[in-house]
Amino acid sequence: MNLETLVPREANPNVAEFQQGDTVRVSLRIVEGERERVQTFEGVVIRRQGRGPGASFTVRRVTHTIGVERTFPLYSPRLERVEVLRRGRVRRAKLYYLRGRTGKAARIRERSDRR
Repeated sequence: MNLETLVPREANPNVAEFQQGDTVRVSLRIVEGERERVQTFEGVVIRRQGRGPGASFTVRRVTHTIGVERTFPLYSPRLERVEVLRRGRVRRAKLYYLRGRTGKAARIRERSDRR
């Protein structure tokens, strides 16, 4: 199996431009036996890692007081869509400090893109 057939060279047009601190909704195709369905995961992007075909990003959300993080490969053919719901204003590349915060302390200011 050739690596070029697994990983596309160009970016997925359904993946919006996003960065750390943004709140995104990730739609991923899940295969369960013979069936295939789309599962969504919504949360804050706490990191982007790598460049090119090996690039990935990690999304964190808190559900029922339990923090859940998922890492998605950016160029995966299973990645259906990435929608940006809110743009966050942050000052660092990796937002690991959010893991130790809950409630209002975990809020991220909204970015206003005025140009």
